[in-house]
Amino acid sequence: METYKEENKGTVKNIFKGIGISMLFTVICLFIFSILLTYTNISENTITPVILVVTAISILIGSSIGNIKIKKNGILNGAIVGGGYILILYLISSLLNVRFSLNIQSLIMIGIGIIFGIIGGIIGVNKK
Repeated sequence: METYKEENKGTVKNIFKGIGISMLFTVICLFIFSILLTYTNISENTITPVILVVTAISILIGSSIGNIKIKKNGILNGAIVGGGYILILYLISSLLNVRFSLNIQSLIMIGIGIIFGIIGGIIGVNKK
């Protein structure tokens, strides 16, 4: 029973680690993109695709790293990392933007988050 509690504690810790790594990677990448957007002729039409790609890669990396030590349930834990990342992102967005609402783009983002979290979880669990 004690081993089970410690195992779950480690799993939860690694899931939060994966979400944190994803968030940090996103902030760094979007900061770099914002500098490029400001000081170059990159079109503002690229903002949405770049955000989707950065989010997907961030979740993939965070989920992979977060699941390396877990070694099982990569699909579930990866989906939790991806879903947790998106949930935190939307909670922050709803607090900062009074007119925040869920739309088709939000549903796509949720799907991307969970799918790339699952892929990252599978990669992390199977990494040697």
